Amino acid sequence: MPRISEYYFRSAILFLIVGISIGIHMSISQNHNVTGAHAHINLLGWVTSALFGGYYALNPAKAAGRLPMIQYAVFTLGVIVMGVSLYLLLAGNTAVEPIVAASSLITFAGVLLFAWIVWMPSAAGSRMAPRAAQ
Repeated sequence: MPRISEYYFRSAILFLIVGISIGIHMSISQNHNVTGAHAHINLLGWVTSALFGGYYALNPAKAAGRLPMIQYAVFTLGVIVMGVSLYLLLAGNTAVEPIVAASSLITFAGVLLFAWIVWMPSAAGSRMAPRAAQ
């Protein structure tokens, strides 16, 4: 499995732990003001990271090189900063709203980089030979 897939799967699990922890905290406190942060951390952090990791695992030629690692760094940094700042915003700290906006754009840039990687052609020499039918 490509190294980037491992990074994405490990990050996804960490996002899941944080997302579930926020959900448990909301349930115990009966304060659901941060539901949006909980949802973003679970969907972008857990689900999307796992899907990105799966794509790279299934397409090792696309996982090679520097661009996938840049994409991982941009997307993951964006989700981390957005998750924290969105949590703080929804908890009442309106001063972090510009940080939420900026980190949302960083996350979106990570998604656009992933789209570029998906749509760009694989290098002819790096394509894996098809497996024989068993």
